Amino acid sequence: MKRRRFLLGLCAVLLLTVCAPLLVSFVPLPPGLFTPPRPAVGWLDRNGEPLRLTRDGDRPFQQRAALSEMPQALVSATLAAEDSRFWSHHGVDWLADARAAWQLIWHRRIISGASTISQQLIKLSAPRPRTFKAKIIETLQALRLEQVWDKPRILSEYLNRLDYGNYNCGCVAAAQFYFAKAPRDLSTAECAMLAGLPQSPSRLNPRAHFARALRREVWILTRLRQAGWLTGEEFQRAWREPLRLAHGARVFEAPHFVDLLLKQEGLPMENSSVRTTLDLRLNRFAAQSLRRQLGALQAEHAGQGAIVVIENQTGNVLALVGSPDYFSAPSGQVDGAWAPRSTGSALKPFLYWLALERGATPASVVADVPTDFATSTGLFSPVNYDRHCYGPVRYRVALANSLNISAVKVLESLGGAGPLLDLLRRCRLSTLTRADNEYGLGLAIGNAEARLLELANAYATLARLGVSRPFRLVPSAPGQSAGERVGDAEAAYLIADILSDNDARAAAFGPESSLRFDFPVACKTGTSSNFRDNWAFGYTPEFTVGVWVGNFDGTPMRHISGVTGAAPILHDLFDYLHDHYGTSWYARPADIVERRIDPVTGKLSSGQNAVSEKFIAHVLPPASGAFDYDDAGRVRLDPEYREWLASADNWLAGRAVLRDTVASLRVKFPLPGTVLFLDPDLPDHGRRLYLSAIGTDEAEWSSDTLECRRQGGRSLALLELGRHELTVRDARTGATRQTWIEVKER
Repeated sequence: MKRRRFLLGLCAVLLLTVCAPLLVSFVPLPPGLFTPPRPAVGWLDRNGEPLRLTRDGDRPFQQRAALSEMPQALVSATLAAEDSRFWSHHGVDWLADARAAWQLIWHRRIISGASTISQQLIKLSAPRPRTFKAKIIETLQALRLEQVWDKPRILSEYLNRLDYGNYNCGCVAAAQFYFAKAPRDLSTAECAMLAGLPQSPSRLNPRAHFARALRREVWILTRLRQAGWLTGEEFQRAWREPLRLAHGARVFEAPHFVDLLLKQEGLPMENSSVRTTLDLRLNRFAAQSLRRQLGALQAEHAGQGAIVVIENQTGNVLALVGSPDYFSAPSGQVDGAWAPRSTGSALKPFLYWLALERGATPASVVADVPTDFATSTGLFSPVNYDRHCYGPVRYRVALANSLNISAVKVLESLGGAGPLLDLLRRCRLSTLTRADNEYGLGLAIGNAEARLLELANAYATLARLGVSRPFRLVPSAPGQSAGERVGDAEAAYLIADILSDNDARAAAFGPESSLRFDFPVACKTGTSSNFRDNWAFGYTPEFTVGVWVGNFDGTPMRHISGVTGAAPILHDLFDYLHDHYGTSWYARPADIVERRIDPVTGKLSSGQNAVSEKFIAHVLPPASGAFDYDDAGRVRLDPEYREWLASADNWLAGRAVLRDTVASLRVKFPLPGTVLFLDPDLPDHGRRLYLSAIGTDEAEWSSDTLECRRQGGRSLALLELGRHELTVRDARTGATRQTWIEVKER
């Protein structure tokens, strides 16, 4: 009977041994095992320097690594701490289970765990309440896991999912947080400390309980020595090694750049690390320069600023500083590189680029004299920054010195704001959303808003000689578009030549301003009304730099212009770029030629006062002739210069005379088609309309439907509702000109 029972028992054991693997093969594995936690994204600069680690919501920081990237010391220390027979069992360590059961019976409490790494990986993939049933399920699933995955894969997944405390999931995040190292750079002692943390991440937290973590580390080192995985010498060296934790804060570089990255759509967020376009070393220098200059301007109430550096060939953003201190209250986290601000004179290079495309030249002359422009809201009378007028000025001088009156006249000659708006939008300025009649001629001198990053990228279009390309925060993908040509290359070359001409801008900025470099740089500044915004832009073929200085709350600075506020920072950046990366200049296009011109008329000349100017070969001005000078050799100017010639701003000193011609009579205001409104809130309903003509000293105004009179030395008409024609007559020559207006009720 006993023999029969023995044989039956032996058969049962043999049958179980044979059938168990087959039965286990039907055990389902938890789905979470095959969908690991989404890793945190490690944002890197272009050279691989870490910028920030970001995660989803309250999930821990996790970064994955292959087993081959983990040091053997960390693998051995983890096995010594958690599962010393990992390589020999099949998912369940029956000896450890028996020991744990005996200790529980003998001591009536849990003395040691018995879960293998395979069982713990199942727990991590599908957390359950700690019950006997859960233990059975995890045991069966661990056995099944070892049937479908090999040991290295199990170990790799385990090390990538372990909780190391302080929101660190996986050994990569833990190594970076506790020791500021990649796992491969950890010492044996550091590996032993990390391996000890998962047993109780809170109780063994080395930042809160360093002594406890240290005791656990020594215990693991001892286990490694006992297992023969450390020699005596290695053990002693690791035991004596003083462990120093890294600074508690996670890496947090270029914060505004990364914030902007996180707002972008279509970024490769599925990767555990993303290399960006940023050059961290350059970005740090930019931030230092911004803080230094703002410190110097503190007494002038300049509290904020921003910087952008773009690599022209690719559109890559190499540096982006949104404020001097991201953590300063209350507005440090405002991104000055992305916040729309009034452009001031920063749009003028695009205006003149458009003018050159439409047949003007750097020698074209504009009358920089006091001028009133009729608009739908009344007279618009721009003034130059220094309150002076410059008379006949070439486009080169007008742009280089940022003359407001000249810019408005050039925009008027192009047909108003529409063509310029179209060009700026093709240069990817997204903030210009209003209709062209809402901007009007004021667009030339800054009644629009733009973002520093987008405006710098528009300047990069000029730097690329007319090719527009989107800015990039991550490197462009292979096969990406090379960009879109939005303007003429030769005209863009002439703009770069003008903006790099330090002699041309000396009248307004002086010869030794911050815009003067020892190497060629195209520069432009801008200052918005009441000194609320300073801009400075510069470019070479390689780089474009944009700087904004002001206050986020819109309060004005104390008479700080772009050349004194933002330009010193621009100068710092280009000196740095030139010294560390190298800059060059444009080769002259084959279509660009040089000719001698009269600087007053802008026409070709070989006279004594002639100067050299650059032109597109097929767009040359006419030659000077007798029509341009009187018998004494003085330049003949149109009557619109009359007031200027009599003013203190006249720099021609007897070298010019007014042209005496009937054809010079012209209506200055109101222009034909001007619409005016009677306003009951104004005295006399705003019926007084002052009239103005140029080309005469004796203007006589008349109208069949309106009363015209002279008052205080000026001519005026008393407005009535309806459409009215007005005539001005030169009493000396008899010449007449007509205009018409329409008067409506508001």
